[in-house]
Amino acid sequence: MPKGFYFLIGAQFASGLADNALLILGIYFLNEQGYPGWWAPLLKFSLTLAYVLLACVVGPLADAFSKGWLMACMNALKIVGVLLLLAGVQPLCAFAIIGLAASLYAPAKYGLATESVPPRLLVRANAWIEVSMVLSVIFGIALGGALTGLSEASTPVAFLIQTQTLPAMAVVVGVYLVAAVLNVGLLPMGKRGVIVPMTLHAIRWSTFWKSNQKLWRDPLGGVSLYVTTLYWGVGAVMQFAVLVWAQGSLGMTLKFGAYLQALVAVGVIVGAYLAGRSFKLHSARQALPWGLLLAVLLPVMVTISELWMAIPLLLCVGVAGGMLLVPMNALLQHRGMQVLSSGRSIAVQGFNENLCVLLMLAAYSALLAFGMPLTFIMLLLAVVLIAGIAPLCLLLWRQFR
Repeated sequence: MPKGFYFLIGAQFASGLADNALLILGIYFLNEQGYPGWWAPLLKFSLTLAYVLLACVVGPLADAFSKGWLMACMNALKIVGVLLLLAGVQPLCAFAIIGLAASLYAPAKYGLATESVPPRLLVRANAWIEVSMVLSVIFGIALGGALTGLSEASTPVAFLIQTQTLPAMAVVVGVYLVAAVLNVGLLPMGKRGVIVPMTLHAIRWSTFWKSNQKLWRDPLGGVSLYVTTLYWGVGAVMQFAVLVWAQGSLGMTLKFGAYLQALVAVGVIVGAYLAGRSFKLHSARQALPWGLLLAVLLPVMVTISELWMAIPLLLCVGVAGGMLLVPMNALLQHRGMQVLSSGRSIAVQGFNENLCVLLMLAAYSALLAFGMPLTFIMLLLAVVLIAGIAPLCLLLWRQFR
């Protein structure tokens, strides 16, 4: 890997660590403040909204500035969002600001990696990025769960609302500061990325929509974009469904339910590692059958009420997800850079994936609000995955028969 790549991985890990700890603390904060349970998925909804609404801006912006400095500024903006939450701003608004920062961070991060790593190493680079992201999920969830017990009594502070989460939020702010420092000190990555000045034409929705259509129409880019879009929508629902299942079927608290989320992330690490060693760009489509395995495991998972059975099943869910996502991501980024540019292709990817996340989270919250059982919801997810991936697997089988 080029010089500085692992420095990027460290910065990504620190930022993701704080993001995931904050989401768990946000759920705890909502419970503490008396919000109903179906509000929890709306935190993720508000985090994701900027990826969709600002999709035409984030790509050109990532291409127009030094990506390391832009990432550092976005971590600073996340700190502002945390402070606004503690100051009494409506939680969804505060998390929307944090989501705005994250939406600009993503194309800068992936764009920097795509520009700096040769195509022959792109699957391996994506495996590293995926592993760092998943490690940040594991430790971030664990950190968030641990921080929910950091303070037992409210601590009144001037200009801030009364909440038990204040010391925990201070820890999260500290981690964001570390991530910002790592971003500022990002070492050169072997070759200098091209700075593309941002113009009014570049940030128009019509321009972005043409880029979106161009990537969808690319034979390889369209398939990989379709699969990753579907995966992220299902994964967003899974993130909250595991918590509901752990508390309802296994009788766990939010803290220990978060640790079960981390088990899925451990499985994704294993899957990402195996995918990095098993697939090259030319064989990335052979990972599609793992999506069918994932679809089979989802409804089975929520029927289990014993912890000893839940642990290996959650690990298997994670492995299947990692084996599917890493090759598809690498193929999509490679084709995206050839068809568009690094920042613009990541923005198109983020728009589609997060639009799917918004739609699926909205549907999930609505189903919960109407009292639909979790087993029925997970069965619907399985049907969506099978309907989306089975035709592609059939086409792949015909090609290699």
